[in-house]
Parts: sequence; C-alpha cells; structure tokens
Amino acid sequence: MSTLAPLRLLREPWNASEGNQSNTTAGAGGGWCQGLDIPNELFLALGLVSLVENLLVVAAILKNRNLHSPMYYFICCLAVSDMLVSVSNLVETVFMLLMEHGVLVVRASVVRHVDNVINMLICSSVVSSLSFLGVIAVDRYITIFYALRYHSIMTLQRAMVTMATVWLASTVSSTVFITYYHNNAILLCLIGFFLFVLVLMLVLYIHMFTLARHHLRSISSQQKQPTVYRSSSLKGAVTLTILLGVFFICWGPFFFHLILIVTCPTNPFCTCFFSYFNLFLILIICNSVVDPLIYAFRSRELRRTLREVVLCSW
Repeated sequence: MSTLAPLRLLREPWNASEGNQSNTTAGAGGGWCQGLDIPNELFLALGLVSLVENLLVVAAILKNRNLHSPMYYFICCLAVSDMLVSVSNLVETVFMLLMEHGVLVVRASVVRHVDNVINMLICSSVVSSLSFLGVIAVDRYITIFYALRYHSIMTLQRAMVTMATVWLASTVSSTVFITYYHNNAILLCLIGFFLFVLVLMLVLYIHMFTLARHHLRSISSQQKQPTVYRSSSLKGAVTLTILLGVFFICWGPFFFHLILIVTCPTNPFCTCFFSYFNLFLILIICNSVVDPLIYAFRSRELRRTLREVVLCSW
C-alpha cells in the first residue's frame, strides 16, 4: 500500500531498527497492531473530490468582484493549499497504481525525483494550510472586535504581504524539512507550530464565543422575546465548535503520531499506533474536502457565484 510520499518518510521512526519494530509490533497487540489496509482507490477518490471542490472555490472568488476582499483572499489561499494536498495525492496515487499494474516501468532514480517533487508540494501545503487556518481565525477576530476599524487594519496591501509571507515561509520550511527530516528538532518545530495554531484558534474562538454570549444576555435583558437571538447565538456557537472539532480531528492524530516518534519510537504501544498511519493521511485529505464546506460554501454570495460557475461550465 502506497501513501503520500513525503508523509511516508514519517510512517515509522528512523531511530528504531526494523527488527526491533517488527518484534515490538508482534508482541504489543496481535491483530490490533496490523493497522488498516486502505486501498489506493480511496486516496484517489478523495483527492478528486477535494480538487473539484477547491477549484470551484478559487474560480468563484476570482469571478465575483464582490468577493475580492482580504477575507475571501485568505479563503482562496486555503483552497489552493488544499488543492496542493489533492494534486500531490492524485499524482502519487496514479503513479503508484500504474507501477503496480506494470503499465509504467521507471528507474529508481526517477522514482526518487518524483518523490522529491511531491515531498515539496505536500510539505508546503501542510504548513500553508495550517498557517491560513490561523490567519482566517485572526481575520474573523478582527472583524468582530474591531469592526469599525477592520478596513484600516486589514488593508489589501497587508493581506497581500501576509499571503506572500505564508507562501514563502511554507516553501522554505518544506525544503528544510525534506533535507533534515531525520532530525528530531525538525519534528519538534513542526509539532510546536501545530500546537501554536491550535491554541491560537482555541483562544480566539473562545473569546468570540464569550462575546456572543455577552451580547445575547444583554439583548435578553431588554427583549421580551429573545428566541431569535438565542437561535442566532446557538448557530454561531455550533459553527465555532465545528471549526475547532474538525481541525483537531483531522490534524490531531497525525501530529500525535509525530510526538510518539520523538518520545517513544520503540515502545510496543507506540509502534501499534504507527501502524494506523494511512488512516491519519485519510483524515488530512478529508480535511481538504471539509474545508470548503466550512469556510467557503457557508457564504450566500459565494454559493450564488458557485452556481453561476457550475451552470456556465455546462
């Protein structure tokens, strides 16, 4: 079973010998440690769905001038990052399927070069996706707490600088990661970055939820029928819960996998956890499928533009 090329580097700890890994795996839990056999076709199908969804988001934002604002530019960048995940997955899956069925016969050196290219794409997309999730959270925070000053704070120029900085940092960090992936310090930096984005989103969204509850109580004390406001507040709370829940579920297992590689590479139970690596990759790809539904398709203006794009394509 083949998986995403760059993340495959992290499938098993490099500081544990193959014999030790097989022995600990065998003694840790028998069948439970066999992992999941996920077919390449599932990676291919999810990659195609994600690619189509995010292409529609990018096309809609580019088409509608009303969506040419910092918030939608950040969503567009997130869609591009998710597209890189999808394209990397599709390229490698097709490549491996062709090799497995004997349709494509290539030298080992060519395979290494293809892996290096996919390595750069997927690592850059992972870092940029996490970065733009954090940027979108900050943008929404500014929208709520500094509504009157939003356009002076988040100018188009600052948005462009932010996007360029994220893409540059993602490219540089992916190059460093591929070059020095055997070093635990690199993994610790990646884990630290994930925890930073998680804590940032958690703090910002909790603060926004607290503000919404405060406004609800203020309105409830002045209105005799606060049902509509309660419904609106509940909807906002559900949205924030979904955002944080999806982020943690999709990315958490993979980064927990990295933590175990650093802390207990030869422990039998950790080794069992490593055997489910393909499942963690599926969750990351699923995140690319879900992101447009959460961040983009909830916008009425964007949905209207998407219908126009789809109808024009027919």
